[in-house]
Amino acid sequence: MTRGDLVQALISGAIVMGYGVCGLFFLRFWRTTHDRLFAAFSAAFWVLGVQRLALALIEPIEEWRTGLYTVRLLGFLLILAAIIDKNRTRKDASSPPSGASANQGPALHP
Repeated sequence: MTRGDLVQALISGAIVMGYGVCGLFFLRFWRTTHDRLFAAFSAAFWVLGVQRLALALIEPIEEWRTGLYTVRLLGFLLILAAIIDKNRTRKDASSPPSGASANQGPALHP
């Protein structure tokens, strides 16, 4: 193993550890809030970590490398879908019920 290979393995290990820590971080928030955004972020970081670990442990031939980067694309698409889902949920919750005005205050009863 050359010095360059050792440095690359060290950096890959640090990246995998970072993805794992981020996954645990968002998993903790999900367990507290049960918000799907945190669950999706946790899953996405675990997918990214597994992809990086597979890339570091095996010496993929060029055809396999594309498949491994497709897994990374899946992780990023999972993050994007979680953000879109969160924004749709927030928009639905903040819209006033039908027939009510957004500027209308609370109803006063005599």
